[in-house]
Amino acid sequence: MALARAAGQAGPGAALALLWLLVRAAAPPAVCAPGDSGCLRLSVADLFDRVIRHSGRIHSLSTALCAELENRFPARDNELGKPARRCPTAGMLTPNGKEYAQKIPREELTYVILKLLHAWKEPLSHFNQHMEHHQELPDDSLSKAKQISKMVHELETGIEKVTEKMQSMGIISNSLHGMASSEAAGFSSTNEANMMSDSDFIHCFKRDSNKVQCYLKILKCRIMPENSC
Repeated sequence: MALARAAGQAGPGAALALLWLLVRAAAPPAVCAPGDSGCLRLSVADLFDRVIRHSGRIHSLSTALCAELENRFPARDNELGKPARRCPTAGMLTPNGKEYAQKIPREELTYVILKLLHAWKEPLSHFNQHMEHHQELPDDSLSKAKQISKMVHELETGIEKVTEKMQSMGIISNSLHGMASSEAAGFSSTNEANMMSDSDFIHCFKRDSNKVQCYLKILKCRIMPENSC
């Protein structure tokens, strides 16, 4: 608490640096590393807790990086004076608000979460390559970008483990595979990402990372209503 107060008094830059240090210090290993048989022995509730915490760390990192980039590279304005921002996932249908997310089938909500994460993997990889050529950016910002990309892969793997667990227990059906095969081929977000400024790109990712975390919390509550959330 004393460190947080000191950082707040020192200004927003110090506060962001402290947030990054706290996130790094608190970050455990991957949600479910490949070949980690221990994940199979965890309960559904424990697996959900892991992925929700992991998604929270991703959102914290993206929030800090977004603030840094917006300070260094203000968002472009178009001729109408409005931000020229079209997110890479703008064409993707997602639940609009908590109320709707609580109503759609659990399988569909699970698929939306996985689809969002998958859609960002390639754009984040290109973004990292692009960021490496920014000589004026501090190493801390570059490190955040790489960490976010790595953690998105880990989160997708972790949610796949949760999905397998739920399917094996009959909590959700296996219809998820049909959804993936029918829609995956028609979506590409890389072109839109290439047309964006760095700060716009991370702003869009921050928005979607918040969606993922909210959807995960809603999905857990729907599957385990005894948590009274």
